[in-house]
Amino acid sequence: MTTGSASVIINRTPADVFAVVSDITRTGEWSPECISGRWVDGATGPAVGAKFEGDNKVVVAGIPMKKWTTTSEVTACAPGEVFEFVAEGYTTWRYELEPTGTGTGTKLTESFRFDASTGVQGFIYEKLLRRSRSMEKGIQATLTKIKAALES
Repeated sequence: MTTGSASVIINRTPADVFAVVSDITRTGEWSPECISGRWVDGATGPAVGAKFEGDNKVVVAGIPMKKWTTTSEVTACAPGEVFEFVAEGYTTWRYELEPTGTGTGTKLTESFRFDASTGVQGFIYEKLLRRSRSMEKGIQATLTKIKAALES
């Protein structure tokens, strides 16, 4: 299992932070890879079983290398506590929220996990492209932007 995570303290309540991370239509504002999102199949917001599509891109040295769309399903949704979804039935993305004890702060942790591919595909994905490493860098960038947006 390949995993990665990062955390940030945000000077907002867990309810405020949850409202932002669970609104997938805003993901393009903070993610360096997912540029837009939309609810599909009748879903209108976060709930277990709700599905959404995300448009993604990878840019290397300012050059777009790849664009694709994923379909994800929400697998955990507890307002103020957790928002989790599985992209393409493969990668699980999770946001966990914990009050900091100050009454207005939230520790936000974003994480991912997936079964690492084996063989040639796994070698290319992890050893050459260092995919999990780039995903962790993406988490850091995402959390930094979410914090900035909520605290501005």
